[in-house]
Amino acid sequence: MSAPDYRPTVFLPKTDFPMKAGLPEREPQILERWQQADLYAQLRAARQGREKFIYHDGPPYANGDMHIGHALNHVLKDAVVRTHSLLGKDVPYVPGWDCHGLPIEWKVEEAYRAKKQNKDEVPAKEFRAECRAYAQHWVNVQSQQLQRLGINGDWKKPYLTMDFASEATIVSELLKFAESGQLYRGAKPVMWSPVEKTALADAEVEYHDITSTQIDVAFEIVEAPNAPELVGAHAVIWTTTPWTIPVNQGIAYGPEVEYLLVHVTELDGSIRRYLVAEPLAVEFFGRLQLMERAQRGEIKRFDSSGPDFKGANLAGAIARHPMHHLGGFFANPRPFLPGDFVTTDQGTGLVHMAPDHGEDDFALCKAHGINPVFAVEGDGRYRADWLWLGGESKNVINPTLNAPDGPICSDLKAAGALLSAGPFSHSYPHSWRSKKKVIFRCTPQWFVPMDAGSPTLREKAMAAIAATQFTPDKGRNRIGSMVEGRPDWVLSRQRAWGVPITLFVDRKTGDYLVDKSINQKIVERFREQGVDAWTPEFAAELLGDRVDQYEMITDILDVWFDSGCTHVYVLESGHWPEYRWPADLYLEGSDQHRGWFQSSLLQSCATRGRAPYNAILTHGFTMDANGRKMSKSEGNTINPLDVMKTYGADILRLWALSVDFTEDHRIGDEILKGVADQYRKLRNTFRYLLGALDGWSEDERLPVSEMPALERWVLNRLAVLSGELKAAVLAYDFNRYTSLITGFVQDDLSAFAMDVRKDSLYCDAPTATARRAWRTVLDITFHALTRWLAPVLVFTAEEVWGTRYPDAGSVHLLEWPEIDAGWQDETLAHQFILARKLREEAYLKLEEMRRAKEIGSFLEAVVTIETTNEDRFVAMQALDLTELLLVSRVTLVKGASEALTVGKSDDAKCARCWRFLPVNPETELCGRCTDVVGEMVHDA
Repeated sequence: MSAPDYRPTVFLPKTDFPMKAGLPEREPQILERWQQADLYAQLRAARQGREKFIYHDGPPYANGDMHIGHALNHVLKDAVVRTHSLLGKDVPYVPGWDCHGLPIEWKVEEAYRAKKQNKDEVPAKEFRAECRAYAQHWVNVQSQQLQRLGINGDWKKPYLTMDFASEATIVSELLKFAESGQLYRGAKPVMWSPVEKTALADAEVEYHDITSTQIDVAFEIVEAPNAPELVGAHAVIWTTTPWTIPVNQGIAYGPEVEYLLVHVTELDGSIRRYLVAEPLAVEFFGRLQLMERAQRGEIKRFDSSGPDFKGANLAGAIARHPMHHLGGFFANPRPFLPGDFVTTDQGTGLVHMAPDHGEDDFALCKAHGINPVFAVEGDGRYRADWLWLGGESKNVINPTLNAPDGPICSDLKAAGALLSAGPFSHSYPHSWRSKKKVIFRCTPQWFVPMDAGSPTLREKAMAAIAATQFTPDKGRNRIGSMVEGRPDWVLSRQRAWGVPITLFVDRKTGDYLVDKSINQKIVERFREQGVDAWTPEFAAELLGDRVDQYEMITDILDVWFDSGCTHVYVLESGHWPEYRWPADLYLEGSDQHRGWFQSSLLQSCATRGRAPYNAILTHGFTMDANGRKMSKSEGNTINPLDVMKTYGADILRLWALSVDFTEDHRIGDEILKGVADQYRKLRNTFRYLLGALDGWSEDERLPVSEMPALERWVLNRLAVLSGELKAAVLAYDFNRYTSLITGFVQDDLSAFAMDVRKDSLYCDAPTATARRAWRTVLDITFHALTRWLAPVLVFTAEEVWGTRYPDAGSVHLLEWPEIDAGWQDETLAHQFILARKLREEAYLKLEEMRRAKEIGSFLEAVVTIETTNEDRFVAMQALDLTELLLVSRVTLVKGASEALTVGKSDDAKCARCWRFLPVNPETELCGRCTDVVGEMVHDA
C-alpha cells in the first residue's frame, strides 16, 4: 500500500518574483517609473534637514558615447551618493559636463573638413553656435545613457560649463586672478599642437613611442679665450629634432663635464677635430662609424688622445652656425653657455640651444640676454621671410622634413656639418585629441605664476594637498610631485570655442586694465549672452574714448580653468541651494591628478586659500581580460551599452563594485559571465526570501530572547555585518562592501542557515516557535539585504522591494536597516564556527557513504561525536547538532579521544518531511508531521 500524497500539506515558498531576471527588458520599465515619479526630488524631500554629504561631480567632455571608463566612473560616484544617503544623509547629486575647448571644436572642424570647408571662413559666432549645438547633443545622449545605467541625479538641471551663468562665473573667477595680480603675459615655450594651432596643457598631452632622425652636427669654434687650442675645432651637438637647428642660438656645456678632442685624419692628410664629452666618445665613434670607415679606407685614422678639457674651460667660447653663409641671423655668434641640465646620459655632452623650442633652452638663453626669434608659425611652418626653410611647405613635425635625406640634413651635409644621421626610437608627446605630435613653441601666452607672492600659489597648493584625505593614499604623492615641480599655469588658448580671456592690455605699457566696475559689467553681460558677449562693439561700449588705447585679448581660456571653476558655479552660486562649499569628496580616474583635481586645486587656492574638496577618491583604468589597454584598433574594447543590452545595467554595476577599482582592473566576456553567475545567486536568495515570507504577518514576529540558537546566530552575523558595511562605506571600499554582502548571502545564508531551516520552514506548523523565529529573522534579513544591495543592484532591489511592498514607494528612499548592535554574541559565534567545522568534517565522511550507496541522503545518517575537551563539549551540547548537520541523529559523547564517526539510521523515512525518525506505520508520518497534518485536517 503506497503512502498518501502529503505534498499539499507542505508549506512551500510562494512568490511571483521570477527566477529569470530579464534585466535588459525590465530595467527600462523601472527607470521610466522613477522618471515619472521624479525619484530624485522625492529623495531630496525625504532627506531635507539631515546632515549633508557633498559630492561634486567632475565634468566629462560632451563629445561621444559613454565608454566602459565612463560606466565604472559613474557607478562609483552613484555608489558613494547612494551609500551615504542610505546612512540617512542629505546627498545631492548634480551631474555636469565640460562643453568648451578642443574636444568639441575639433569634432566640428572635422565636419567642415569632410565638406572641404575652411572653419576660419565661417563667422565666429556661427561656428560657436555649431559647437554649442554639438555639445548639447552629446550632453543629451550621455544623460540618457547614464540614466540607463541607474545613476540617480538631478538630470533635469545638470550643470554645463557652456551655460551662460557658468560662463559668467568662469569670467568672474578669471577677473579675481587679474584683480589680485595673479596673471601675467609672457613669452615662454609651451606645448603647442601645430595641427590644432593652439597651446596645450600637460593634461592634454600623451606620450607614444616614435622613431625620429638623430643627427650629430658640427659647429666650428671661432673663439675660445680659456682654451685657444680649440679654435678651428668643431663642437658636436646631438639632437632628435633636426627642425630646431634653423633657430639655434647657442651651445650649452656642463661645467663639471670632462671633454676631449677626437682627431679624424682624412685621406688627404687634413685633420678635423671634434669636441665631445669623454664618457660619450665611444657612442660618438659608433654613430659616425669611424672604426668601419677606417677599415674601409675612407679615413686614414682617428684617435682621442687629447687634450682633455674641463667644461669650465669653455666659458667665453664662441662657435658659428653651420649655415652662417646665409648671413643675417645665421651669421650671429653662437656662445657657449654653462647649463646645469647638461648630462652625459646620451648625445655628446654639448646641447644646442633653441630658446624658441625648449624650457631649459629658454631659461638659459634668457639669463644671458638671448631672446626667442619666433620663426615657427602656429601651423608649424617656418615664417616665409626666414632665411633658411622660410616658406617650406612642410610643417616641422613632418617626418620628411627631418629625414636623413630631407632638406635640413641635406643642407647641413652640403655645408660639411652633418656628421651622422640615423633612426632613434623614443617616447614623444602627442595631442591626446588629434593624436599628432606636438612641439615646444615660444609664443606670447597668459600665465598664472606658481611662485609669486607670499605664500606662493605653489605653497598654498602643497599645504592643501597635505590637508586632503586621499583614497588610495598614494594619490597624495602623485599630485604632490606634480604640483611641486609644475611650471607656471598656461591659461591661454588660440581657439574659438571657449570662454574668452576678458582683459584689455595697454598698448604702451603692456599692463592689463584693472577696473572693478568694468569687470562687473563684463560678468553681467556674459550672464545675459554668454561667450558671444565678447566683441569689439562691447569693448567700445566699455572703454569709450579709451578703446584705441587698449588691445582687446581674443585668446580663450584653458578648458581646465573652466572645469576648475565648477566648484564655484555648482557649490557656491545658489543655482543648487542644496549644496554647500567645500565638497566632501571629488572622485575621478587617477589621470585627473594632473587634470581636474589639480586645476580645481590651483583655482581654489588662488582665490579662496584652500582646496575645494576635503577628500579625493581615484580609480584606475579598465583593461581587457588579458590586462591590456583597450583599443578599437586592437578590437578588445567592451561597450557598456552592449553589456546593458545583453546582461543589464545591474550586472555592469555589480562588476564595477566588485573589482579593486583603486588599481587598474579587468573586464571581458568570461569575467562578465562570472559576475552574472554571482548575480543569479543573489537573485535566487531574494526569491527565496520573498517566497519564504509569503503571507507574513507581524503577529508571527518572535522576540529575539525566544529564538533558537541558529536564528540568534544569523542576527549576530547581521549585527557584525552592519558595522563592517558602514566602515566600508566611510572608507569608499566598495569591493569589500560588495564582497561582504555576497559572502554573507552565499556562505552564511544559502549554504548554511537556509539549508538548515528548510525543513522547519516547509514542515513545521505555522505557529511553531522555530518556524516563527526563522520567518522573523528572514523578515529582518530581507529589509537589511534589500537596503544594503540597493546602491549596487539598483534595479533589482527596486523590483524585489516592489514585489513585496507594491504600494510602499521606492526602496531608494529608505535608510540603513535597523540592526541592534546588542545582537552580537561572541560566544554564539564561536559555537557556530565549531558547528560548521563539524558539519564540513561530517559531510566528507557522509559523502563517502553516499557514493558507496550505503545511504541515499545525509538525512539517513547518524553521527557520533566524541571529545575530550570540556569546553568543546559544553559548546556543542548547547546546539542542536542533529538539526545543524541535517542528519537523522547526532550523539555527543565526552570520551577519551577526539573522533567523529558516521553510520546509517535504523529509523524509517517520514513520508512528509523525509527525515529518518520513528514513524506511525499506518500514516508513515513522524510525530511532528502527524500533529501538523492533523491540525490541517481539523481546520479544514
